[in-house]
Amino acid sequence: METQDQARITSSELFTALSYALDITQGQPKGHAVRCCWIGIHIAQKLALKKEQIRELYYTVLLKDAGCSSNAARLFQLYGCDERKIKSDFKKVNSDKLLQVLNFIIKNTSLSEGHLKKLKRIVHFVRNGKQLTAELIQTRCERGANITLRLGFSEAVADSVRHLDEHYNGGGRPGGLAGDRIPLYSRIALLAQVADVFYHIGGPEAAQKEIQSRKGTWFDPEVVEAFLKASQDPSFWKIRDEDLTQQALASLEPDGGKISVSESYLDTVALAFADIIDAKSPFTFGHSTRVAAYADTLAAQMGIDEKRRRWFYRGSLLHDIGKLGVSNAILDKPGKLTEEEFAQVKLHPKYTEEILSKIAIFKDLAQMAGAHHERLDGKGYHKGLTAKDICLETRILTLADIFDALSAKRPYRDAMPLEKILVVLEEMRGTAIDSNCLDEFKKVLDKILPQMKLNPHQ
Repeated sequence: METQDQARITSSELFTALSYALDITQGQPKGHAVRCCWIGIHIAQKLALKKEQIRELYYTVLLKDAGCSSNAARLFQLYGCDERKIKSDFKKVNSDKLLQVLNFIIKNTSLSEGHLKKLKRIVHFVRNGKQLTAELIQTRCERGANITLRLGFSEAVADSVRHLDEHYNGGGRPGGLAGDRIPLYSRIALLAQVADVFYHIGGPEAAQKEIQSRKGTWFDPEVVEAFLKASQDPSFWKIRDEDLTQQALASLEPDGGKISVSESYLDTVALAFADIIDAKSPFTFGHSTRVAAYADTLAAQMGIDEKRRRWFYRGSLLHDIGKLGVSNAILDKPGKLTEEEFAQVKLHPKYTEEILSKIAIFKDLAQMAGAHHERLDGKGYHKGLTAKDICLETRILTLADIFDALSAKRPYRDAMPLEKILVVLEEMRGTAIDSNCLDEFKKVLDKILPQMKLNPHQ
């Protein structure tokens, strides 16, 4: 059954908002994907692409980084530091220039483990750099392509996400494609990405200069000329505020941003983004879907009706979307976090609320999901709410989140046995965990213990 939500949210609003989650995973300024899409659509107009081509390009660029979380843990292992900075800094490198690549490796390899360890990492990169780069790009691109297919986009969109990092001269990855063998949307998306990165470094002049310098090597000369023509118009660079850009971008979507999405499609999107979230760290694999399943079972036990549960299930799937903005150097750290590191962790529910709030009909959902680390006694984060300001769904979500965290292996400890988990939960009764929720939770343990992976509302 479809509800009024179908008429209240459009595909362009949904994916421009969720693209902010991909931005923070890539270490990019807020609105990066939205600005790239703005640039890309203007290029498409100069190339006189057809309506359906512009629509496919629109979503190719917004979802170009859909696979970006899948290589985050590996990047941290290789460099030993914040992988978001690695991703961000590498976008400024012209990989055709060996000195730039070497300088990047030396600058970004962690010193926290000592000079000898840093030297070993550098030698490893020099010897195996091409293979490692190919591996990382392959992982991200294939993952991104698969996600776009799950979201119902065409093979053309998926293939364009897959070949985002191909270079016109054949020196890119993952397939080493050259010239017109590279999908057109990929050629436009990569140029738009580099243009936005250098725009933030030095404004329009820096972006134009960098694009021109890679003409015929990284970029299709025809696409470069279309970009340069589009960028001569002062209005091309006028919209710099991220919210204004998002609003203006909706009007450039070929259907005017008027295609509404259904309830079932919102479920599909929530499940896909839950997988993006959980792919960031091997220690959180399946966390979002398990938490959502546990929370849904408890919500049913506590009498929450089907329609409200469906709303709640989406929020549970997306409750950790803000973790995409936390470095794997913190998420995968085997030892105790420093105060500064824990402060970074405490930002993730804030990010969750900010991202979901960009979707108009998700305002209440954003507040509910963003409060999952609040405590009844006011000692939680990120707002320090107390019991009177914490809704029932958040209380259920908090319990489900804590239960799954305790029952899963973490970098600093093994998974706890059920008996120990129940003791810990009891210790949190009335302070972090709602007593009534805990009582009802124990009644449905036989339903909660199996790993429930499917959306019960589909």
